[in-house]
Amino acid sequence: MEYVTLNNGNKCPVIGLGTFMISPADAEVSVREALKMGYECVDTANAYVNERAVG
Repeated sequence: MEYVTLNNGNKCPVIGLGTFMISPADAEVSVREALKMGYECVDTANAYVNERAVG
């Protein structure tokens, strides 16, 4: 995984998984598989209405 260093010294993964417009059933599977593949950044929001499945 590649990282970018933020101005506060923390590192952030360059690639992350976005969960906008993914149904709860698909979000659960997608996030699980992304984590298995080494993703460390998962984007979600209350407005996506799938955060429970993402979690």
